[in-house]
Amino acid sequence: MKLSIGIFFGGFFGALGILFFLVAFGTDYWLLATEVGRCSEGLNDTLEEKVIFHHEGFFWRCWFDGKVDENTSTMWKFWYTNQSPSKNCTHAYLSPFPLFRDEHNSTAYDSAIIYRGFWSITMLLGVVTVVLASFFIICAAPFGSHVLYKTGGGFFITAGILFTLVIVLYVIWVQAVADLENYVVTKKMDCPDFSLYVRYGWSFMLAPVGIFFAMFSGMLFLLVGRTIYLHSD
Repeated sequence: MKLSIGIFFGGFFGALGILFFLVAFGTDYWLLATEVGRCSEGLNDTLEEKVIFHHEGFFWRCWFDGKVDENTSTMWKFWYTNQSPSKNCTHAYLSPFPLFRDEHNSTAYDSAIIYRGFWSITMLLGVVTVVLASFFIICAAPFGSHVLYKTGGGFFITAGILFTLVIVLYVIWVQAVADLENYVVTKKMDCPDFSLYVRYGWSFMLAPVGIFFAMFSGMLFLLVGRTIYLHSD
C-alpha cells in the first residue's frame, strides 16, 4: 500500500515537473524589458516619448511600441493578450540579449552568442532528460522493475540539476554578459532622458517550480526502486 502511494505521488509530481518545464521552455517571457526615451524630434526640438517593450524566451525575441499604463489588468492584456500590431519577432536561441548589440565590439558580441548557445543547449538537454525520465517510469510500472524506477528517478534529478544550471546561467547572462549599462550609456548619447527597466517574466518563474517537483519526484522513485529491490530478496 505504501509503495503504491509512493508511485502515485512520484508520478504526480513528475508530471507537474514535466508540465512546468515544457511551459517554461515553450513560452517567450523569460525576460521583460521596457525602454522609455524622451528625445527631441524635429526642428523645434520638441520632446517625444517613445516606449519600446521587449520579451524573450528560448525560441523568440519580440519587441513592439506602446504606451506606459500603470493599471495592472491593462498591462497584463497589453503584454500577453492584446499586443500591438507593430510587434516584431526574431529567432532568439542563438542570439544575444535583444538590447545588447554593439556592432563595434565584435568579440563581445560573439561571446554573447556563444554563451546564449550554451544556455540554449543546456535547457534543451533538461527538457530531453525529463521526457526520458517519464519514459523509464512508464516502462517500469507494468514490470515493477527497481532498475527502471531508479533510472527514471535519476533522470528526474538530473533534469532538475540541468534546469538549475539553466537558471544560474540565465541570471549571469542577463546581469553580466548582456552589457546593459553600456547599452544605456550609448542610448543616452542620442537621448539624454532614457530609461531601461528589466525584470524576469513568468516563464522564468515557472522553472524553479518545475525543479522542485522534478527533484522531489526523482527522490520518491529512487526510494520506490530501493524498496522494491529490498523486498525482492
